[in-house]
Amino acid sequence: MGFPEGFVFGSATASYQIEGAVAEDGRQPSIWDVFSHTPGKTLGGDTGDVADDHYHRLEEDLDLMQSLGLHAYRFSVAWPRVVPTGRGAVNRAGLDFYSRLVDGLIERGITPIATLYHWDLPQVLEDEGGWTVRSTAEAFADYAKVVAEALGDRVDTWTTLNEPWCAAFLGYGAGVHAPGRTEPLAALQAAHHLNLAHGLAAQAIRSVLPDAKLSVTLNLHVFRPEGPTGEEAARRLDAVGNRIFLGPMLEGAYPTDLFGDTAGITDWSFVQAGDLEAINQPIDVIGINYYSTSRVRLFDGDGVAPRNDGHGGGDANPWPGAEAVEFLPLEGPLTDMGWNIDPQGLTDLLVSVHERYPDLPQMVTENGAAFPDVVEDGAVHDEQRTDYLRRHFQAAQTAIEQGVDLRGYFVWSLMDNFEWGYGYSKRFGIVRVDYDTQERIPKDSARWYAEVIRTGELG
Repeated sequence: MGFPEGFVFGSATASYQIEGAVAEDGRQPSIWDVFSHTPGKTLGGDTGDVADDHYHRLEEDLDLMQSLGLHAYRFSVAWPRVVPTGRGAVNRAGLDFYSRLVDGLIERGITPIATLYHWDLPQVLEDEGGWTVRSTAEAFADYAKVVAEALGDRVDTWTTLNEPWCAAFLGYGAGVHAPGRTEPLAALQAAHHLNLAHGLAAQAIRSVLPDAKLSVTLNLHVFRPEGPTGEEAARRLDAVGNRIFLGPMLEGAYPTDLFGDTAGITDWSFVQAGDLEAINQPIDVIGINYYSTSRVRLFDGDGVAPRNDGHGGGDANPWPGAEAVEFLPLEGPLTDMGWNIDPQGLTDLLVSVHERYPDLPQMVTENGAAFPDVVEDGAVHDEQRTDYLRRHFQAAQTAIEQGVDLRGYFVWSLMDNFEWGYGYSKRFGIVRVDYDTQERIPKDSARWYAEVIRTGELG
């Protein structure tokens, strides 16, 4: 099996995870700056203050991408670098950085894919309520328009949001991501206002770029039902994990069962007239991030349901309306994140999205694995990561064979980086970063991927 003509092989990163320079050239704090500097919130107290120092090493990193032969690079724009106070005054130095990035990609024959929100909300907006209030969605649309005007048609695809489920439910429900709140109502409010932000931003971008190619990236979950209650458990999780975004964005309506599941938390009165029409904007491609699957059933015991869902192990539950679902221990093999390796889950997910939305092209916008890499004689022989990637690319090929219109695949991540609450303890990169010296070392997986890109064959 091969890949279709024009298939895009790329890699991805996120601003706070790689850029560093958090207090330079006018950038102001994001929720992740504040969260990571709060004792006990990240492993070892790690922060993104320096990360991969990408802000200062832009040309080196662009050359690195070119050496791998990447067709495209998916990066994110840091909102507090461009509009430091969330709304109002624009920071030209911040825009200039992304303009240099985009120009540098184009000069090297690499297609720029821009994500406007990968979780670094300006802290000043969080102080006003963050994603629990609709004014944040309105500010996001204004920011999106600023970036669209500045970078114009040099960007191939505009992705509004990355993984709004994580932003809403890990940030406002479980508290393991910034801003660290543990309020079920706030999580549902945040989910709605992120949906609204997507729709308003899509309109704002198209107001200045009528032919813009628009996308959104969702981390859609794959649930494996176990036993007689498994199907009901999976339904509840699917409602609050997947359809809470797919419904409004692609169909113009929330799933009715979600309202029933969460009736004890909210009456959803924060959804105002016109919101769903605003959210339901046409997009050109849907981005799908995939890493692992979950085994689920309803909990039939006393106390709190065990939750082996791979989301940070906080005490608070990120699944409002599905608190009675038990996540069973994952069967191996596992990555260094404790996530199971299940390539079939990727095929199943891509096919299921295609069956529900047959006319919507897809891209795998993140897939990869963390393993405890070892440097030997200046090299990293990461056979596990190469095997992981090969098997997931094969799973994507199988989905294509089954009729999925899959346009591309972005390996996560280009480089080792700040892995959110896990700090620098988890390495996802196909390029190793020595955080003491900032030396970049392409791992064996990077060399394998470069050959895949060159030949179109998985080897």
